[in-house]
Amino acid sequence: MDVKKYMLDLGQKARAASRAMARADSLAKNTALLAIADSIEEKKPDLIAANKKDLKQGADLEPAMRDRLELNDARIAAMADGLRQVAGLADPVGEITDLRYRPSGIQVGKMRVPLGVVGIIYESRPNVTADAAALALKSGNATILRGGSEAIHSNQAIAGCVREGLKKAGLPEAAVQVIETTDRTAVGELLAMQEFVDVIIPRGGKGLIERISREATMPVIKHLDGICHVYVDEQADLDKAIRIAFNAKTHRYGVCNAMETLLLAESIAEVVLDVLVPMYQEKGVELRGCAATRAIVPEIAEATEEDWHTEYLAPILSIRIVQGVEEAIDHINRYSSQHTDTIVTEDYSIARRFLREVDSSSVMVNASTRFADGYEYGLGAEIGISTDKFHARGPVGLEGLTSQKFIVLGDGQIRE
Repeated sequence: MDVKKYMLDLGQKARAASRAMARADSLAKNTALLAIADSIEEKKPDLIAANKKDLKQGADLEPAMRDRLELNDARIAAMADGLRQVAGLADPVGEITDLRYRPSGIQVGKMRVPLGVVGIIYESRPNVTADAAALALKSGNATILRGGSEAIHSNQAIAGCVREGLKKAGLPEAAVQVIETTDRTAVGELLAMQEFVDVIIPRGGKGLIERISREATMPVIKHLDGICHVYVDEQADLDKAIRIAFNAKTHRYGVCNAMETLLLAESIAEVVLDVLVPMYQEKGVELRGCAATRAIVPEIAEATEEDWHTEYLAPILSIRIVQGVEEAIDHINRYSSQHTDTIVTEDYSIARRFLREVDSSSVMVNASTRFADGYEYGLGAEIGISTDKFHARGPVGLEGLTSQKFIVLGDGQIRE
């Protein structure tokens, strides 16, 4: 295969499809989404069979990677449900806001518009193919998807469902294109296609995201790490704290919104550790602690400076005891990847301070970090998490895949 020629063809088709998608009405887009959901459910045996091929070929993958790769009944149902949820969301395209009269008599406002062509590069997770298609379609964009070679069969099977849904709705099948080659040069070609691709969104490991950020010739929406914290304040309801801290670490390990560091106020640390440590140990979680933590639980390993900087994506947890909320905030703002951080407290003033001063894309009070997810935020699905401070921040849903342009309404006014 001539990869350069192949990618050029994809780009040209995507640009043409993006113009059709920008003018598509909500009915057509929703019809496509519902048809894709139906197809995914109807073809569940085919998706499972394709996924088994990928799992067999990826027998040597790390556990976290295999977990993200696997499709099962629940995950396929979640894909279909996500598509239907996106279909039920309000269409952001064409929304006009901030319309106001100027002294000249003209009206000036803003209209929400699609970004155009969105390139998405991701690893392992086949569900991203469905999520990306859903959000790109509803927001009026075309998209080029490049999944990892380890999920090639799964992604192509899902892509077949997407094409079927687009066709039923009378929308261009090129509105969602999944790159069929596993040749790695395809990524480099995609990153150089600024004539056809308006934005790139990477989902995967730090190495992948760093490469894309370095080489892309178009804007990138991204996050590098998910070093998430839970801080248990001295004014916490300890029953809540234990449930949240346990769930945030053990619900799933190989995800970016799992807790990697637990911070405990010194006045309640021993009581909390007496309950949590056996719970973590029963789940096989390796614990690493600061000197104060090890004075209470001497059998655990010593946490190093590197641990505070590490996204484990594994059953490993670092624990630090702090004097109070100020030291907790200082630790988070020093080591956090600005993804998601939580405080457990019943003190309203302390909670407000934490919300104001922690500089992360999602900041929570009395809730597990595992809620930092487009589905849980009511976005229907997400295209990824952004820790950048421009355009989109946090879970990127429909609005994050659109921009705004100024519109002016006049009645014959001329500038004097």
